[in-house]
Amino acid sequence: MTTIAALVIAAALQPGGIIAWIVIGLVAGALADRVIPGKGFGFIGNMLVGLVGAFVGGLLVNILVSDATYGFWGSLVVAFLGACLVFLLVGMARSHRT
Repeated sequence: MTTIAALVIAAALQPGGIIAWIVIGLVAGALADRVIPGKGFGFIGNMLVGLVGAFVGGLLVNILVSDATYGFWGSLVVAFLGACLVFLLVGMARSHRT
């Protein structure tokens, strides 16, 4: 089973899991905007980058350590690091275009 399919099945088995990751992703986006230098993407854009970053961070951690659980604070750290990574990547792509 692929990693993405496993995440979807795990989220389907835990109905609060998706809602929690959305909330954590929104918070991670707001925090990453404060930490990563740059103009940001506006309130909604930062939240969307945080959601994508939470997903990316979750995928990377799931690939590295597949059977670990981290709780709320650990998930927030994973989402925050993923959001920072996405902010940096999008910021680099934005600067190369202009």
